[in-house]
Amino acid sequence: MALDLDALKAERDNIKQTLRELEAESRRLESDAKSLRQREVLAKRAIDALSSLIEIGESRAQDSQGESSAPEP
Repeated sequence: MALDLDALKAERDNIKQTLRELEAESRRLESDAKSLRQREVLAKRAIDALSSLIEIGESRAQDSQGESSAPEP
């Protein structure tokens, strides 16, 4: 059985092209994943900041309630 070198070379070229396309898609997906991770970090930071503000507000509300209910000397 004789090998058809032109057919083998064409197949190799097709596979190389497919590989280039896969590598490009992989880079795009990695970029998308990085962007999503950054958005996730920002959302977590926003939640932490809001939680801190809520705790401060609740603490101040409790302090002001404690002062108004305390007996005057």
